[in-house]
Order: sequence, then structure tokens, then C-alpha cells
Amino acid sequence: MFVCIIIFIIIINTIIIIAVAIAIIIIFYYFSHYYKYNCLCKDKRSLFIEVQETPNPNSLKFLPQRAILQDGVQPRDYPTPKSTFDCSLASQLHQINGVSGVYIGRDFITISKSDDVSWANIDSEVRSLLMEYFSINKHVNIAISTSPSSTSSRDVDEENEDEVIEMIKELIESKIRPTVQEDGGDIVYVGFEEGIVKVKLQGSCTTCPSSEVTLKRGVQNMLQFYVPEVLGVVQVEDEKDELSNKEFEKLDSSLDKDSKEN
Repeated sequence: MFVCIIIFIIIINTIIIIAVAIAIIIIFYYFSHYYKYNCLCKDKRSLFIEVQETPNPNSLKFLPQRAILQDGVQPRDYPTPKSTFDCSLASQLHQINGVSGVYIGRDFITISKSDDVSWANIDSEVRSLLMEYFSINKHVNIAISTSPSSTSSRDVDEENEDEVIEMIKELIESKIRPTVQEDGGDIVYVGFEEGIVKVKLQGSCTTCPSSEVTLKRGVQNMLQFYVPEVLGVVQVEDEKDELSNKEFEKLDSSLDKDSKEN
């Protein structure tokens, strides 16, 4: 009889211990998810996307109020949906009807639209997408590419680089780029041949009606003031863009041919 009582007490104590353990696990699980949910809601409420106009009426500058590119990642230009293979955010933005270009800077994103679409039709959708993305992601996720990009060409150290080219690059980096980026765009040095500086405009500058004026009166005048060897400035595509466009044209031609055959 005494042994049975002891066994009964042990069983009851075991059941109580198991019940308490289960209760602790349930409480921990509930509060951990509740905390995560509250943090996520707080992030969404505290996130504010500022919108600034640019000299280009078809481009707006969206600022999430923080750095959105990780250290070492250069700003990227996504002028077409096909160019967004390494960035899901740019791809999603291009899926919005009317968006014609996306430029991702260090602390801003420039969205360009087509002429036949008004900002009233796409502004709220762009804001919602950015709010949702940055409530989950601290930075823009861009796949690391092993091939050289157009924006990194200015960072390549060339042995025995000409002093004139060094001065041109320094002027573009220190005096011209910051001003262009304030307007939601960017300018990249591409080359210097026979007195002509070749640059690539990105972001809001790409389709801006005053881009030619910016090149001639702004960039060209400044470079010629400091570097007499500069005879002019022209906008060009870099080698990577030209190759990409050719490959895309081949792909489109191939798809069109296959669709006609089918």
C-alpha cells in the first residue's frame, strides 16, 4: 500500500512538471511572436518615405531617411526591366505600370515614369512597395556580380594613369557627382579621348529635358575651367551596356522567331 502511494505521488509530480514545462513553452512562444509582431508594426509606423521633385518632371526622388546600400556596394542604374536581374526591388518597381526607370543611390531611389502616365496614378503604389520592402529589409539586396559594372569603372586604379584623366575624375567625383545626386541622378566617367570626356548619365538625368544643358553648361564648363585640355563632354553608353543591349536584342529576335514558328 505504501509503495502504491509513493508511485502515485511520483506520477502526479511528473504530470505537474510536464504541464508546467508545456505552459512555459507556450508562454515563451506567444510572447516571442508578440514581440516580433510589435517590432514589425513599430518599424512600419516609424518608416517615412520622403519624396522630392527633380529637374526632370518624369522623375521623383524617394528617400527612406537612411542609407539603403551596404558598404562596398555602388549605386546602380536600372533603366529597363531586363537590367534588374540582380535586384528584386528594382524588378518589382519596374512591374508597376508606368515606371520606366529605377536608380538606386546610397540613401535614395529615383523613379522615372513614362510620359503618358501621371504621378497620381503610380505614386501611392510606389510608396506602398517601398514601405513594405524597407519594413522587412534594412538594405537593398543586390546580387554581387563578378563582372565589372559601369558604376565601378571609375574606381579601377590604372597604373601610369594620365594626370589629366586623374584631374577629370577627381573633379567629377568631388564637385559634379554630389550636385547631380542631389537631383536624383548620377554621372559616371567612361573615358577621355582626343580632348572629349565621355560620361554616362543615370537616374533622373537619363531622360531629363535639360540633360544636354547640364552637360554643356555645367559639366563641360567646369571641366574646361580647371582642365584646359578638355574640348567637350558627350554622353555615351559604356561597353557593358552596349553588350547587354546587343544580347537582349538577340534574345528578343530569337523569341519572336520561335513564336512565329509556333
